[in-house]
Amino acid sequence: MALPWTLHGDGKTVQPREIVAPGERLSWPRTIGIGAQHVIAMFGATFLVPVLTGFPPSTTILFSGIGTILFLLITKNKLPSYLGSSFAFIAPVQAAVASHGQESALFGIVVVGLTLALIGLLVNWTGVGWINKLMPPVVAGTIVALIGFALGPAAWMNAEKAPITALVTLFAVVLSTVLFKGILGRLSIFIGVIVGYVFAVFRGEIDFKAVGEAAWIGLPDLHLPGNPFLDSGLWTVLPAFIPVVLVLIAENVGHIRGVSEMVDQPQLNKLTGRALFADGLATIVAGSGGGSATTTYGENIGVMAATRIYSTAAYWVAGIVAILLSLSPKIGAIITTIPAGVLGGVTTALYGLIGIVGVKIWLDNKVDFSLPKNQFTAATALIVAVGQFVFTFDDISFNSIALGAIAAIVIYHVMNVLGRWRGTDGEDASPLIGGTEAPAASASASSTDAGKNA
Repeated sequence: MALPWTLHGDGKTVQPREIVAPGERLSWPRTIGIGAQHVIAMFGATFLVPVLTGFPPSTTILFSGIGTILFLLITKNKLPSYLGSSFAFIAPVQAAVASHGQESALFGIVVVGLTLALIGLLVNWTGVGWINKLMPPVVAGTIVALIGFALGPAAWMNAEKAPITALVTLFAVVLSTVLFKGILGRLSIFIGVIVGYVFAVFRGEIDFKAVGEAAWIGLPDLHLPGNPFLDSGLWTVLPAFIPVVLVLIAENVGHIRGVSEMVDQPQLNKLTGRALFADGLATIVAGSGGGSATTTYGENIGVMAATRIYSTAAYWVAGIVAILLSLSPKIGAIITTIPAGVLGGVTTALYGLIGIVGVKIWLDNKVDFSLPKNQFTAATALIVAVGQFVFTFDDISFNSIALGAIAAIVIYHVMNVLGRWRGTDGEDASPLIGGTEAPAASASASSTDAGKNA
């Protein structure tokens, strides 16, 4: 069977101002090398999610590879993307594990995946216009930002256990961003973890006993989600999970827009429905086996921008390599030895960058914060998230991220409708500061997309 890629030029070089399009490839040795770069780019953020949530790292890496291959198949090999761990799930997963165990968190992940897959089918039928109306830039940016800022206390909980190690790790992340050029500069999170890890080894903060006992080759640990019909308590975790769907939509839509602009192929936007369905299906598969939920990764957009190679063949290589890495329990054991101080340092930067991605959405779309509807949308939702607001009704609990996301959508649309009705929204008046709000949602990036800004 013929492979779906044509050879770009001589397969060896990419001329200045040229790109290797999604349907093209370089020679296979070069393609394998680029695929390996994609694995390195995604690895730093992808393994952090299971470490922070208590999931098996090898299992998460396995399903990220499987999810990437599913994504490529469903999008017909036209949309280059790696599906790594989503940081948007950290808070609801941690809360679910603490209250009802890991099975409840996996159930929440599966439900989110199912919801996203259904939305993907709907978008494939109706188009993406209604998403733009539901989440204009001020709302999309706020939801992305509040997730990062709401995770701040979690970063401190780790950092305070070994503040010196956390500080060294944080400085390593910051300095590597400006000291290194090209791909290394985009791997600052990964480099920071390595530097912090080595520092922690010299301080005696790491126990390698589990690493010595782990086998070199073996299957990852698999876990089934809980059955809500046998344990009705599982339903109570859903209010914290469902708002995450909004973030996954924003991440996927933003990824597609970003790639379509970089390769100058606007027709790729027509794959939005397929992409949402693919990410939803990958999340269902991951949650059904004990892995972390998936999302498109901005870190890998960074690799494509640096190399000008957008070939989906490289992502097939990356997915296969990730699956092979997951089959080594020793690698998984090494990942789980990362100490709290290192996690605290790196997440201080990473969670903050997630918040800044949301702010960037506002800036890119020239959101006009002289308008009261924009002011109250962002202000209220962010304070709800940063203040760790919680609303409990009977056995159902809404965490700060869920409440913040709901607040952003409700406040914006209520104020928009009433303001237009009463003529008080200031749309026709000269703005006091800034420009005017863009009519459609911006390209945004994943929680984990913050890594590309590192």
